Amino acid sequence: MSSQEASDTWETAFRGVVRLFPLPNLVLFPHVMQPLHIFEPRYRAMLEAALADDHLIGMALLAPGWESDYEGRPPLMSVGCLGRVAAHCRMEDGTYNLLLTGLRRFEIVEELPPLHLYREARVRLLPDCTPPNQAKMLAESLQRLQAVFARFTPFLPEARDQIDQLIAGKIDLPTLTDVIAYMMDIPVADKYALLAETNVLTRAAQLLERLEFLDATGSAALEFPPPFSAN
Repeated sequence: MSSQEASDTWETAFRGVVRLFPLPNLVLFPHVMQPLHIFEPRYRAMLEAALADDHLIGMALLAPGWESDYEGRPPLMSVGCLGRVAAHCRMEDGTYNLLLTGLRRFEIVEELPPLHLYREARVRLLPDCTPPNQAKMLAESLQRLQAVFARFTPFLPEARDQIDQLIAGKIDLPTLTDVIAYMMDIPVADKYALLAETNVLTRAAQLLERLEFLDATGSAALEFPPPFSAN
């Protein structure tokens, strides 16, 4: 099955309700793959339900102040990222290692009553927004972002091949912005702001400003491959 066919399949079957996997320190983006270690009983139940159904999980960010109610249902930030389990492995102790592929942004419309150990919400998928008649500006932003991003290749030797492909390959601006935002080692709140920004030109401008600052200061605040994230 091609990637386009896989995309069409999940979007056709998507019912608008997601199993939520809220974490305080991880922001997933479309077009990237995140390794996860699942060990809490509620999230093992969430994963097993996803594997028995559509393989979809909604990554959400816990809102500030979550520490006082982590075991309950602390408030969530309104925008998250829908992900699909690409691979998983059940360990001898019943925990799981998995790879989650980011698919689309979503906005939480309402959280559903607690019928399971894990949380669920009705969501609205958020498409990327590109201003009309801005093809030239999109192309220029892509070229600038690729050029600045290329300066960080020496700092990421383990990812040189992947970065070279991103720079030289036929990648569109929405995808490149999400990949770079995911790789940037910046505060979680800043990553969330980039996730919540659906205007592609605005997102690209914000990333360019950050990358140019990092380049000017000699900082290498990018990381790849990503570390495992544990719930």
